[in-house]
This record gives sequence, C-alpha cells and structure tokens, in this order.
Amino acid sequence: MFRFLFLLFIIIPIIEITLLINIGEVIGAWPTIAIVIITAWLGAKNVRQQGLATMQSVQTKMAQGEMPSAEIVTGLMLMVAGVLLVTPGFVTDILGLLLLVPSVRKALGASVQKHLHTRQGSTFGASAHFHSSDFSQGGGNVYENEMDNSTVFTEKEPAILERKPHKGETIEGDFERKDE
Repeated sequence: MFRFLFLLFIIIPIIEITLLINIGEVIGAWPTIAIVIITAWLGAKNVRQQGLATMQSVQTKMAQGEMPSAEIVTGLMLMVAGVLLVTPGFVTDILGLLLLVPSVRKALGASVQKHLHTRQGSTFGASAHFHSSDFSQGGGNVYENEMDNSTVFTEKEPAILERKPHKGETIEGDFERKDE
C-alpha cells in the first residue's frame, strides 16, 4: 500500500505538470491559471453545499435511531472531492468533479460499502446482544460472582439500562436517549 501511495504521489504531479504546461502552450498561461482557480473555487463551493446536505441527512438518520452508513461514506467521498478540486491540475479536477455527481458517488459508495465488514445490529440504537464467550477468558463464566439482578426498575425511576437476569448465554441491553 505504501508503494502504491508513493507512486501515486509521484506520478499524479508529473501528469498534472505536463498537462498544465501543454494546455498553457495552447490557450496561454493566464487562461490556464484562471481555469485552475475557477474550478477550485466552484468545486469548494459545491463540496460545501453537498456536505451540509449530507450532514443534515446524518443528523436526521441518527435522530431516527438509524445508522447513517451511506451518508458517512458520502461525506468521505465529498471530502476527497474537495481535496482533489483544491489541488491544482486538470486530472485531479476531473476526478473531483466526478465525485460531485450523485450517481457516480452512489455507485462508488455502494462498491465501498460492499467491502466494509462490520458487526452491527440491524439499526443503530437497537438492542445489542453479546454472548458471554465474547467476554470470558479461559472458558469460565465472568459473571459467576455477581449478584442476582432480577429486580426491575419502578416507573418513578426510569432506567437507561434495563437489567434482566442472565442465564450465562446472552446479555441484552436497551438504552433510552435523554436529551438535555
């Protein structure tokens, strides 16, 4: 991976410099510089606008108790698009502009999400289930010295974590969001 990034950081600038020189010879130096500055400014403006929309979507999904994984991947791609657009050059501008196109970003995001391996429940905020074997070492029961937690909280004392008696196999936990 290091070699790939090293080559990328050497090859891309060489390609960019060659293109800037060749395009500068064809249309002139000042128009070339103007194009680079304008694409950087327009790209940064576009990235900001789409990034704010993505952030609102993340907040909405989290408020609904859902995991905003697609929005997180979109946000990362927008960040990469911003870096590419601010970097002077035509190749990086084209790649950055491609990442601003929603259909391209959606296809790339679906490809990225296929490669992500996560252990999570069906939705963010759902009950978590852990097996005691996840926590025990040496095969013993880590809860053998604990008190019986079979008491249930009363209505006057709302609990963030509802305790249930365990049978040594599964621990279940629910939480309730307390907004201040």
